[in-house]
Amino acid sequence: MSIRDLPEASRSLSGKVAIVGLGETDYGDDYRASRAKAEGWERPTPEHLAVTAFERALADSGLRRSDIDGLGVSFLYGGPQPAEAAALLGLTPRYLTQVFGIMAGPLPQACAAIAEGKCDSMAVVYAVATRSIGRKFGGANFDDDSGAPPSYYYYHPWGWSSQAAHWAMTWRFYQQQYGRNDADLGAIAIETRKHAMAHPQAVMQTPITIEDYLGARFVVKPLRLYDLCVVNDGAICFIVTRADRARDLAHTPVALAGWGESIVKADKLDALVRGQLRPHYQEAGRQALTMAGLSLADIQHFETGDMSTVNPINALEGYGFAEPGTAIDLCRAGELSLGGRLPMNMAGGMLSGAYMHGWSHVAELVRQLRHEAGPRQVPDLEVSMFNLAQTDQVHPLIFKRGV
Repeated sequence: MSIRDLPEASRSLSGKVAIVGLGETDYGDDYRASRAKAEGWERPTPEHLAVTAFERALADSGLRRSDIDGLGVSFLYGGPQPAEAAALLGLTPRYLTQVFGIMAGPLPQACAAIAEGKCDSMAVVYAVATRSIGRKFGGANFDDDSGAPPSYYYYHPWGWSSQAAHWAMTWRFYQQQYGRNDADLGAIAIETRKHAMAHPQAVMQTPITIEDYLGARFVVKPLRLYDLCVVNDGAICFIVTRADRARDLAHTPVALAGWGESIVKADKLDALVRGQLRPHYQEAGRQALTMAGLSLADIQHFETGDMSTVNPINALEGYGFAEPGTAIDLCRAGELSLGGRLPMNMAGGMLSGAYMHGWSHVAELVRQLRHEAGPRQVPDLEVSMFNLAQTDQVHPLIFKRGV
């Protein structure tokens, strides 16, 4: 599926809007409560999660409820329609829309809406109760409610029942191409877990060793338990507004400087497995950097979708942060950690932090660019990049500190 209604990556839209409010639910606390199921615990609903995130974002922004005249919502696995959500949040916006659930499209969509005068300040809300509703990703139970693409019905008898099969094939080809072994991939999982341990609301905070990694069960061989993302409930809200208005608000604004998109048109498995989407990373990255007026060397911090440990490798090498076959070496050398050349996924990403379809990566990016990330803060940070790549498309976003 494609990111719907993504505006063109136009230089004229660069820096026109900024994120001024951020609200998140307590991923780690909620996950631990769901595991403990203590007396009085109730399963969270998407509505409850959305209200919590919005109220926190509104308070964080310093704006009044009446200032929010635009609303975009995404309840990825079920929830109220935009008009119902507006009533739930106590808003009477003049602009309402349903944004795409996966983070890459919603903020460019908000930017375009504000630039076109449809609204001045927009709340963009995402909420999922993935764990509470018991949603499965692949496996033996495969029915009409699985949420998997229809094409998976053809692959399922051979064990191909989720996107993890794509990443498994990609890693197996990469291993053969560059002479890598199973332990090499563990470096990404271990480093990401270290970053999660510095974030109080990360879902997974127990340190892991290479022995832990190699001793974990296979999920889709050769990928093990620690190679794949967590599953949790949560919600995030960003409040964005015009750049001129953002200057006078409570926090240093975080400006959306650029975005890009590249979609595979044919031979999708070949492009993903053997090509690692490299031409698509190059094209989407070129669009985003050109729009932002920056070069790859200007990027100081990188948040990237890590549905599996394979995805960051593809992204680092695809955009050109690392030469082909060397991303793992970059990780082992400490270059992806605090103090390294390109700190990456500083709140634990999807592997250990929270699986919010990329929204939590952007939340961490906002904290980093505000210089509010505490012990995991990247020093003197001015420019950050976010990436989300699915099996057949690539979407980067570039942000700057201030407007």
